[in-house]
Amino acid sequence: MIKLLIADNHPIVRLGISCLLQEQEDFQVLGEVATTSELFKKLNKDLPDVLILEMDIPEINGVAALRKIKQEYPEVKVLIYSGQSEDVYALSTIRAGANGYLSKETRLENLPEAVRKVGHGGMYITNELAQRLAFDEGTKKPRRFFRKLSTREVEVLKMLASGKRNKEVAQGLNLNEKTVSTYKARLMKKLNVDNMVDLLQQAKALELY
Repeated sequence: MIKLLIADNHPIVRLGISCLLQEQEDFQVLGEVATTSELFKKLNKDLPDVLILEMDIPEINGVAALRKIKQEYPEVKVLIYSGQSEDVYALSTIRAGANGYLSKETRLENLPEAVRKVGHGGMYITNELAQRLAFDEGTKKPRRFFRKLSTREVEVLKMLASGKRNKEVAQGLNLNEKTVSTYKARLMKKLNVDNMVDLLQQAKALELY
């Protein structure tokens, strides 16, 4: 029996996941939480085998929450089940210790499959992500720079690479333009470039186009 905990800020999503997984004979849903404070309170009382975690759960950034979970409760396996793009977040969460990443846009039947695989000690990722991870572990230079980037920096770089101006990036990420300019300066420093043309070339090398 695989014991599960669902952490998602949307009540309908939590209910849907719970109903789906409780239909499986080898799953037991221990509970549902909507915030990180509720999550850690629950983990202090009743540890699941698998935590199904939404990246955008309130209070603590999803990656930061994941790192804290892996540090304080290393025996808990974490499956990220998120509405956020795999392109932006999957690598960050896997490197932070997640045991799998599943987009909410995936087919419904993939969720029990992912939970089962993670619960039995495996890693659940798409073929596309597996290829990107293999590249990340290889010898190509760009990925060494990519490891230095925060999730937000990757978001900014991705939008810049798609042709967005500072104002559009700011609106898309709910930032002000000055903050976007600060991120651009950080990106140039971390990616070892001194102009936008070279920055966008690095974005291309990082497969962000």
